[in-house]
Amino acid sequence: MISALQWIRQGVAAQHPQKYELNEEEYDRISKLATDQLEDAREELKAAEAMAVDEKKAPVANKDDELAVYNLDAYDDEVEADKKTKKVGIFAKIKDLAYYDNDEEDPYVTMNADGGDEDEKTDLEIMPTDNLLLSAKTEDDISHLEVYVFESAQENLYVHHDIMLPSFPLCLEWLDFHCGQKVGEATSGNYVAVGTFEPDIEIWNLDLVDAMYPEAILGHTDKTKKRSKKVNANYHVDAIMDISWNKHHRNFMLSSSADGTIKLWDLTTAKCMQSYSHHSDKVQSVAWHPTEPTVFMSGSYDKSVCVLDARSPEQVTRWTLDSDVESLHWDPHHPTCFYVALENGFVHYYDIQNKQGSVGGKPLYMIQAHEGAVSSFDINPLVPGCIATGGVDKAIKIWSTIDNRPSMVTSRNFDLGKVFCAQFCPDSAFQLAVAGSNGKMHIWDISSNAGVRSTFQHIQALQGNQGEEKAPITIADNEDPESDAADETMDAQENSDSDEDMEED
Repeated sequence: MISALQWIRQGVAAQHPQKYELNEEEYDRISKLATDQLEDAREELKAAEAMAVDEKKAPVANKDDELAVYNLDAYDDEVEADKKTKKVGIFAKIKDLAYYDNDEEDPYVTMNADGGDEDEKTDLEIMPTDNLLLSAKTEDDISHLEVYVFESAQENLYVHHDIMLPSFPLCLEWLDFHCGQKVGEATSGNYVAVGTFEPDIEIWNLDLVDAMYPEAILGHTDKTKKRSKKVNANYHVDAIMDISWNKHHRNFMLSSSADGTIKLWDLTTAKCMQSYSHHSDKVQSVAWHPTEPTVFMSGSYDKSVCVLDARSPEQVTRWTLDSDVESLHWDPHHPTCFYVALENGFVHYYDIQNKQGSVGGKPLYMIQAHEGAVSSFDINPLVPGCIATGGVDKAIKIWSTIDNRPSMVTSRNFDLGKVFCAQFCPDSAFQLAVAGSNGKMHIWDISSNAGVRSTFQHIQALQGNQGEEKAPITIADNEDPESDAADETMDAQENSDSDEDMEED
């Protein structure tokens, strides 16, 4: 299944990504990270052993009969016999096997090393006109991040490389700020922050192929102290539900968690600077304001949305809802307004200026978008009044909200299962990436739909486009397209009371 998507705009990725090299400096870095993870594992092992003290030991089965087939008692005799025939080792029984100290001596190795490197460099090349598309995917309890290249002119989508993830991924956020970089430095990069069922945030370099460890990990880093399982001001203790990077103050990033808190991270030090606890349940979504650098909003399973200034955490404006929050987004075309997608199938649209003191006002309008939760939502960044919703009812819908008069433009079921992700391309007005519970991903050119052309005919990108509706560009895995297991996993993420319940499902 695919649980999160993230477009990356053109020109951001390095044209020639580097291959990962395990040099001395990198070895020292990953050794430290591995040591930190080992300490956590030892603590968990100690806890498990303590719990097992009072349990009765299971009877040990007699394994003599099981091992008899390997004739281990006569193993030393066989080794001595092999030594006499000068054939020792795992290939001792293979006749006439030739060994060479290096490839130059081996007559069967004919590959030109220089030519191979040049071909590999060409295969990994990313053009400035290409978009990247990140897909957080889980198959058979193994999670990884697939990095796709999308060539819009050729309508070509292919996997460039992938990254192994430690746990089930819940959210992705692109950023260009390197952890440890000083504020004010002109350098930028191509990174992604990944939130999973684990309480830590991993930041990966997308311009590095075959990387073994992330660039940085935000979370419990002081190994002189035991990781607390209680909510605290320094790090999260439960699943990371959402991440938002501040594009104005590039060294700041917010994360929301199932532990009910929001953390403000300083990427220059990789430490938590502030913890917010204005919600009483899981914080499902968080987002910085598009124009006000210190303002952000958050949505929670406590059925509320809060807007506040990061510098004044005690001054909170709260909107009370009648359902759990699935996601929320500021309207980039009207920065004083925001959308909230809800678990009951509705989408609400609010104006933050419509409030009385610390109490938010009524929505400007509401849309009954789906039967069941609105599990994905996005606003078209290039076309005002165009939004997309996806639901657990397996439908993906395009809506017009021009003049605050919402109407459905078109609806499709692409056999993606429950639709968990929908996001517009930042460089192409009508390219929409959609993915869901069955592991498929589509890129849908909505401009080829007659309803979209009629509704948004004033948009210059649509002028002259009168062709028939195109089939979506599809990337699919080999899993059952209606995998019940995949649906149940994401249902657990949406509806369980704790991340432990989610993992059990």
